[in-house]
Amino acid sequence: MVEYIAFDADDTLWHHETQFSEAHAKFELLMQEYLTGSYDSQYLFDTEIRNLKHYGYGVKSFGLSMIETALELTDGRISPEHIRFLVNVTKEMLAAPVQVLPEVEAVLDELSGDYPLMVITKGDLLDQESKFVRSRLSEYFRCIEVVSEKDPFSYSRILRRHRIRPENFLMVGNSLRSDVVPVLEIGAQAVYIPRRQTWGREYVQMDEPRPRLYVELEHIGQLPEWLEARQLAA
Repeated sequence: MVEYIAFDADDTLWHHETQFSEAHAKFELLMQEYLTGSYDSQYLFDTEIRNLKHYGYGVKSFGLSMIETALELTDGRISPEHIRFLVNVTKEMLAAPVQVLPEVEAVLDELSGDYPLMVITKGDLLDQESKFVRSRLSEYFRCIEVVSEKDPFSYSRILRRHRIRPENFLMVGNSLRSDVVPVLEIGAQAVYIPRRQTWGREYVQMDEPRPRLYVELEHIGQLPEWLEARQLAA
């Protein structure tokens, strides 16, 4: 029986990865001014992964990784003006309007009358708090949890703090790695809503799908109907 529902934020409630794709394109154009050969996006991705242990997730971490990658690829030849350009790209990402995904607000409005809703998301605390204010979705949630990593330990800690039994908890998100696999590991339930654009690190192979605890939906608008059927079956 589902009694509590949590949502991921980036690319579940609002557009997120599109900003990074646009920034990647700007970075590639900049690097082409310095490189004699073709630019390989794997360089920046590898730097992002390497820096997670230092900076965590989010736009600021990405901005620092762009600067570090630019310095490495150009052997330090990148100009101060172009470093400033990358800083400004990062600031533009942080200040960009929050575009709530279709049907999200209607679904939250419908579900908040029947379930306690929360958010569990990764990223920079200041950035995520700012996006919630600008999205005007905060009123639907009883609490918003920003964590450095979404793993079984983090989920278990949050559920204990809110006195939620795992079997009564449902997580909704667009990442198998962050929103599904660790949730299933603690005995909770998960709804996976894939997005066309998802950061490469969030892809993971589901070795053992568990239909009873995990379902994939095409879009968030299907969630209320699926929940109703799930509760009736229970």
